[in-house]
Amino acid sequence: MVVDTELSLAGAQPKVLEGIRVLDFGRFIAGPCAAAILGDLGAEVIRVDKRGGSEDRVMIPVTEQGEGAMFLQNNRNKRSITLNPAKEGGAEVVRRLVAQSDIVIANLPFPTIKSMKLDIDSLREVRPDVILLMSSAYGSGGPYSDRLGFDGVGQVMSGAVYRSGTPEQPVRTMVPYVDYATGLSGVIAVLAALRHRDMTGEGQLVETSLLASALMISSGFLIEQAVLGCDRKAMLNRAQLAAPVDMFKVTDGWIFVQAVGDTIYARWARLMGEEEPWLTEPRFATDALRGDHGEEISARMVHDTYPFSGPGGTRASPDSGIPCLFAARGARRSACAGNGLSQDDRISGAAAPRTRDRDAIPNVANATRVSLGASDHRRPYARRSVGVGL
Repeated sequence: MVVDTELSLAGAQPKVLEGIRVLDFGRFIAGPCAAAILGDLGAEVIRVDKRGGSEDRVMIPVTEQGEGAMFLQNNRNKRSITLNPAKEGGAEVVRRLVAQSDIVIANLPFPTIKSMKLDIDSLREVRPDVILLMSSAYGSGGPYSDRLGFDGVGQVMSGAVYRSGTPEQPVRTMVPYVDYATGLSGVIAVLAALRHRDMTGEGQLVETSLLASALMISSGFLIEQAVLGCDRKAMLNRAQLAAPVDMFKVTDGWIFVQAVGDTIYARWARLMGEEEPWLTEPRFATDALRGDHGEEISARMVHDTYPFSGPGGTRASPDSGIPCLFAARGARRSACAGNGLSQDDRISGAAAPRTRDRDAIPNVANATRVSLGASDHRRPYARRSVGVGL
């Protein structure tokens, strides 16, 4: 999501969520991610940490203080406070913070939410129009509602791991897309709840879960299976519904090609210099049929790539009108995309300057860009005091 709201107006420009305060009890990814995006949009976000810091602070440590990359990413734009809400003094601080907050975010176990008086009934006693965003592994009310879980739970229960890897070995993606999808879904729901409150004066309880997010993302495949019972098998990087879509080996890395749709496929066939059989035989007439014969089409691509090297190792290049990318050191180039480096810099895999200074680490993974007076989303985490009116 890119929110580009630059206006040529004189004077100060308002923030999109200016005047909205968020109290963030989130941990790890889903909750903190949602809070960070609300901060990108201009809300004041206060992260409530347990004393000594929470477990997610040190995931993927990158700074001299041991703070983690994921923590820095998901806690940009925030103030912080540490307290023990189980103690009388800490509980009073929480109560006063809630009274001054529009939104409370809590992706904690349901019994913990109840014991900390962060459930919707307890919060409404303090602020009747409060909006509560709760994120969990499985959602509330079901037989698994009290079970804990991380991103992999959603990947497994949605069947996504069985569409990756091989039939003999399901594979979980290392990128926690279920966690971040849950955070994004939470933001959308909170914005709708704010709109509802504007119209009615009523707060809302908003619930998201890893399982629901994973099922949403996988729903097309699940519908196909339920209707057709096709029992598709994993094929590593090769697509099942189009071709050529695959990773192809070259001497110093890999090239990823993704030809989806008749127009791009025809362009690929002509680049190969072989309209026959690729554009003439009925078995290659549609994306679905080409997916069924993807092994044959990928084999043709192998002849066009290996033993060449580099991004020019195939006629199917980014300039040819076919979506493809030289994938050596791809994570670094992906991180650079959209952050001021040229296409040449990204393709060559130019090394970014290395630093362990926490204030100099750019937020390369922030997908929300707000230019209308929003908080500084390149500063990972702001250490500022929080006034709670004590």
